[in-house]
Order: sequence, then structure tokens, then C-alpha cells
Amino acid sequence: MTKTKHDPIWDMMGQLFRQHPWHGISIGEDAPECVVCYIEMVTTDTVKYELDKATGLLKVDRPQKFSNVCPTLYGLIPQTYCAEGVGERCREVTGKEDVVGDHDPLDICVLTEKVVSHGDFLLHAYPIGGLRMIDGNEADDKILAVMKDDRFYGHIRDVSELPKPLIDRLKHYFLTYKEIPDYLSGDSDPGTASASRVEIPEVYSREEAWNVIQKSQEDYSNHFSDIKRMLTQMLRGPWL
Repeated sequence: MTKTKHDPIWDMMGQLFRQHPWHGISIGEDAPECVVCYIEMVTTDTVKYELDKATGLLKVDRPQKFSNVCPTLYGLIPQTYCAEGVGERCREVTGKEDVVGDHDPLDICVLTEKVVSHGDFLLHAYPIGGLRMIDGNEADDKILAVMKDDRFYGHIRDVSELPKPLIDRLKHYFLTYKEIPDYLSGDSDPGTASASRVEIPEVYSREEAWNVIQKSQEDYSNHFSDIKRMLTQMLRGPWL
């Protein structure tokens, strides 16, 4: 795998200013085997937080509608983007011809035994698989990973090593966390639920997770390389 190279100018900026969690932080030299993650939510959050793309600050997206909470740490992989390549891969595997990338950074769920009090931090994680999730007609993959050096999960290297109830719990969360049962909204009788636009047709392996990560890196490069090039030129200035 090709290692991500350090740029001394960007390293210097990191010492002077807070870097944007999506654009200003490297995915890591050992990606896709080990990636840097920016964590937005922890397992005790009852509010859905997400990165504000314009400012790089963590913002409140919405309160969780019911008592469901994300079973893992949840966040994004820096300098990734789900666009043409990720969408094409989803179409290839599922045969759904209208699927496109969701135009967001690639999401990641990180397993750890530790209880973490709040989001807005970085960690290193080993991708071990993923959920090929489709929301409407958008590819919204969730990479599954284990935190580096975690005492309980750190040795796991493929999703096949996880217990099935844990995978089922993750799938249930993502299939239902946006839904309000119809009987609560007055649309139907008790006991029925609204039809979900979200589906998870596949749980895939570590190798496919690496493939999706690399495609999201390519999508990011295709869409945002000019931004980094211009900023690098500005930072170097005429004196370098």
C-alpha cells in the first residue's frame, strides 16, 4: 500500500493553528491498514453531533428521537470523500444503478472497551470491515474498525471475528435511528412502523473496507486537490 507522505509546511501549520478535522489532518502514513479518525460521537451521546464542514467545529445535528445511542465511537476519516468512486463501487456490488456517493467524508465506527466522555478528538484505528449502507439512493458506507492498542478489541483484524449480536446491533441502529414509528405520528395503527429508506445489503470484509477507503481517498483528491495546492502555495510564499 502507498504511504501518505508528510508535508513539512502542513506539519508546521498544525503547530500554529487548529487544523480542520476533515481537510487539515492526514489520514495517516499507514492507510488504509491503519487510519486516523476524527470522533464526533461517543456511546453516551443522546444528541447527534457532526462536523460543520465550513468551520471545522463540532455542531449539534439533532437530538436522538428515542433512547437509541450509537453502539461505538462514531466519526469520519480525514481527507476522504464519498463521490463517484464510492458510488460506482456500490453500484457494482448491489446492482442498484441509481446509487451515487453521499458527498460526505467516509464514516467510521470504532470499537473500544473504554468509556469516553465526549467527542472532538483523534485516534488511530484498524479498519476490519464495513456496512454497505444505502440511504435513499446514496452510498453511505460505515467502515468498522478497532481502536489501536485497545485491550479488548485491538487484536481483531476482520469483521468475521466479531460476535454476530454486535453486528446486528450496529445494523439495527443505522436502520432505525432516523425513523419515527407511524403510530406515534398518527399515520397508522400501533405496532406498525414507517417504511425505511435505509438499507444495508452487505457486511463486507477488511479487504473491501480498504478498497472503499482508497476509493474515497481518490474521490477526495479529485474534488479537493486544488484547495490543498492553493493553500500550500500560499503557505510557502515567495520566500521559500
